Amino acid sequence: MNVVILAAGMGKRMQSDLPKVLHALAGKPLLSHVIDTARQLSPTCCCVVYGHGGELVPTRLAADDLHFVLQEPQLGTGHAVMQATSLLHDDQPTLVLYGDVPLTSDATLRSLIDKASNNKLAILTITMEDPTGYGRIVREEHKIVRIVEHKDANEAELQIHEVNTGILIAPTRQLKDWLSRLSNHNAQGEYYLTDIIALAVDDGVSIDSAQPAHAWETLGVNSKVQLAELERIHQHNLAQQLLEEGVTLADPARIDIRGELHCARDVSIDVGCVFEGNVMIGQGVTIGAYCVIKNSRIADNVNIKPFTHIDEATIGSDSQIGPYARLRPGTVLGSEVHVGNFVEIKNSEFGAHSKANHLAYVGDTTVGLRVNIGAGTITCNYDGANKHRTVIEDDAFIGSDTQLVAPVTVGKGATIGAGTTLTKDAPPDSLTVSRARQTSIAGWQRPVKQKK
Repeated sequence: MNVVILAAGMGKRMQSDLPKVLHALAGKPLLSHVIDTARQLSPTCCCVVYGHGGELVPTRLAADDLHFVLQEPQLGTGHAVMQATSLLHDDQPTLVLYGDVPLTSDATLRSLIDKASNNKLAILTITMEDPTGYGRIVREEHKIVRIVEHKDANEAELQIHEVNTGILIAPTRQLKDWLSRLSNHNAQGEYYLTDIIALAVDDGVSIDSAQPAHAWETLGVNSKVQLAELERIHQHNLAQQLLEEGVTLADPARIDIRGELHCARDVSIDVGCVFEGNVMIGQGVTIGAYCVIKNSRIADNVNIKPFTHIDEATIGSDSQIGPYARLRPGTVLGSEVHVGNFVEIKNSEFGAHSKANHLAYVGDTTVGLRVNIGAGTITCNYDGANKHRTVIEDDAFIGSDTQLVAPVTVGKGATIGAGTTLTKDAPPDSLTVSRARQTSIAGWQRPVKQKK
């Protein structure tokens, strides 16, 4: 089939210079949600009609399987679809979607597509208690005969509660003909896509309808208020799915998933956690409150304590991380590693059973097995122009308040005394100390503060 996604609207009520369809829902643009759903239908042609924001939309979302066409000026939904007609295959039906309606499921769209078999036109409708602002579905003897926009509806038509969602699928050859016959003689002075319904009736084309499984599938975004409401709906749905898969959530209303979260069995997640990108969590993992985890893999039985930030890292099984730890991109931890409070690790590997429990920075470092890194340790990896690597071999012990000035190697089984500034390699199985001699001065008096 062909898919046309209408994404040209200005979105004045968003109060933003950013095109409406580029505002984020669950961490990605509204339009990206629609495109991803369209891709699940394997369309022959997928065309995005853009307008407001100029080239920002195609620049942000360019892909080999997408065609972008500009609608300028913007003269209504019918006019928008007209801009794409040269790209559409006549022998395949055309599905029309909207870039600001992000949560329509592929299952709902497939049911709509099924209704349009044998060259019928099918539209997605819903029944609303308060249909104000929506185009009404006008039926005669249960058959759809036209759609009337709210501003053009008479008193009888305003009482209709079945409304148009805007989503439809039509035989393409007839669609092109109907678009060429549209008129803008209406309250808005625009070419309404919905007017093709009456033209189809005149041509004897059968019109059918389908309804979504959930009303929220058809909700659009026209303001930041609506965007926030849709975000909560979406996050609630994601939380419900996790619960059904066996994940324990301390509060399903206080979790944010901005990408894909995959959890094995017996995972427990406390309140306020944010997951971004692609996150894989192993069996028996416990995640404390207010953690932020992005594009990371966490193996089985890991305990992540509150307020920990993990970004593009891999954590081995049975490890303990946090609280208040920060694992930056390139961090790879083996099994049973302990990373404690206020420890930052970047572009480093830790072997199994190694520990950095307090107040340390480890960057561009290879840490072996069973290494202990004391409180206040810093790997001095940056000389102001280039990064250098530190190597700490198996069973080494790094005393507190140590600076390891890279490039430097700590040998296997070596001990670095507290307060050492290491600028040369430390030999294995030896104690290396670098500190000033301790001196005590008897009878020394502190300075006295002068009175003004």
